Amino acid sequence: MSSSTLSQLLAEVFGYTKFREGQAQVMQAVQEGHDALVLMPTGGGKSLCYQLPALAAEGLTVVISPLISLMQDQVEALHAMGVAAAALNNSLTPEQNAEIYQQLQQQRIKLLYVSPERVMQPFFIKRLQEWQVAFVAIDEAHCISQWGHDFRPEYGQLGQLREALPQVPFMALTATADAATEADIISRLRLNQPEVYKGSFDRPNIRYLVEEKFKPFKQVRDYIAQQKGASGIVYCGSRKKVEELAEMLQRDGLRAAGYHARMDHDERERVLRGFVRDDIDVVVATVAFGMGINKPNVRFVVHFDIPRSVEGYYQETGRAGRDGLPAEAMLLYAPSDAGWIRSVINDHPDEDRKRVETHKFLAMQAMAEAQTCRRLVLLNYFNEYRDKPCNNCDICLDPPRQYDGTVDAQKVLSCVYRVQQSFGSTHVIDVLRGSKSQRLMDLGHDKLSTYGIGAEHSQEYWQAIIRQLVHRGLLVQNVQQYGVLQLTEAARPVLRGEIALQLAEPRINLATSKPRVADRGDYDKVLFRRLRALRKTIADTEGLAPYMVFNDNSLVEMAIEYPTTAGAMLNISGVGHKKLERYGDEFIAAITAYLDADDEPISRF
Repeated sequence: MSSSTLSQLLAEVFGYTKFREGQAQVMQAVQEGHDALVLMPTGGGKSLCYQLPALAAEGLTVVISPLISLMQDQVEALHAMGVAAAALNNSLTPEQNAEIYQQLQQQRIKLLYVSPERVMQPFFIKRLQEWQVAFVAIDEAHCISQWGHDFRPEYGQLGQLREALPQVPFMALTATADAATEADIISRLRLNQPEVYKGSFDRPNIRYLVEEKFKPFKQVRDYIAQQKGASGIVYCGSRKKVEELAEMLQRDGLRAAGYHARMDHDERERVLRGFVRDDIDVVVATVAFGMGINKPNVRFVVHFDIPRSVEGYYQETGRAGRDGLPAEAMLLYAPSDAGWIRSVINDHPDEDRKRVETHKFLAMQAMAEAQTCRRLVLLNYFNEYRDKPCNNCDICLDPPRQYDGTVDAQKVLSCVYRVQQSFGSTHVIDVLRGSKSQRLMDLGHDKLSTYGIGAEHSQEYWQAIIRQLVHRGLLVQNVQQYGVLQLTEAARPVLRGEIALQLAEPRINLATSKPRVADRGDYDKVLFRRLRALRKTIADTEGLAPYMVFNDNSLVEMAIEYPTTAGAMLNISGVGHKKLERYGDEFIAAITAYLDADDEPISRF
């Protein structure tokens, strides 16, 4: 099949006029019968790498996918474009299964989505050998590797499928893989001299932010309130936090819901569907809300707790801004959280796994504590070395301001010494600020020389200073003794005034002062809102997710170009012939009515 045919299908079915970087390369490899390994960031166009050649190929393309919800979303989106696709999974009735098998036998399906468990069943492998399989695509391929952050044993067996389909090209796709994971994927899948494409891991539309974690529930609540109904995800490290935060947001009148693995399956599906269909704005979740979120217009991802690996962080933050429009990833960080995670990892019985997880978490902790461009740290982890700052992270936009923090450090260190290195940061700060709590009085700590010497600053200010002293190695938090602060040898010269100490001015108001996600600002906002409402009405009527009608990027282009003819509408990114046929008239009518209502379009700004 020629590249011109692929380009024609790209425009007619998917509504795009050009390929993204690397797509044509891997499509050509598969068409020529070669294996391929595709490493592209979330939102980089991985799905198209197998969907488009599947349409061009003679026979069936089998897509191995880890989650039912992910399969369903992909199939629904393909149906909206007129593509013959189906998914075989446990949610189907026997009658539905039988109908799909009949269509497969009659060669009426081009793309078939299946789980790794089903595809390895002997009965199913025998069927695959009977059907005309053009090639096999394995999505979320990092799950194959023991070095990956999402290792799944059932994925590791997929290499055996190669014996059953020796002449069929295999394409493995993932958004996250370090060198060890990449080599493991190739080995376990038995890929034969694969065409390897490594796209840039950079997602320039995502703004990376890290904030001191001091009042996390309030910080998250204030941040979400500023987003004014934008779609977002908040990841928490425990079910308890998920439930508490979701309930708090609901009390504030926000369209929020919780999601974790212990919830009833039907309730989880309700939350996922509500989120994908824009009926729920914010999902508060554990990492159980992971792969399978096929929603392009997520505008922010918040991490209430630090993730356990850079891969996990990248994968989760990558769920924001998949439509290419501006998005944010905000991480709340506290060293005490890091200490707790390290202690959990150290309890792991498998020494090899412990070593891998320790290495991965130390890299994540280093990113959270970095004083240089976050994006450079992130890209360097994936061996994509750059030296120019991104100008779209908290460090670049507002570099830490340094000051002579010697006196502040001496106050803290002296106070830790005066309380006999037997208390955590909360108590030390209470002494510094002159608290009149009964416990402090009973201990006699109101008589200490350091009592009240830091009353001019807030609790959050001193917490930020203590964290910097921990980062600098002047203090340690003894995790085994409930976070007790203890002095190190490095504290001695500072306490004695023998050296000066430069510290970063504490940042304690970012969450409440920072503006909402940046907007490109060059489109007609009023028209965009009207088109968004029309899209929601159509989607609800057809039982689809709104993005399956048109994604936000398409609506933005409509609110710039004002297309009022079929030809003009086809020039909009994401509008193919099938979608023009199904939805074009209604959107053209809405745009025409909007323009006719005013002599001039309302200002775009």
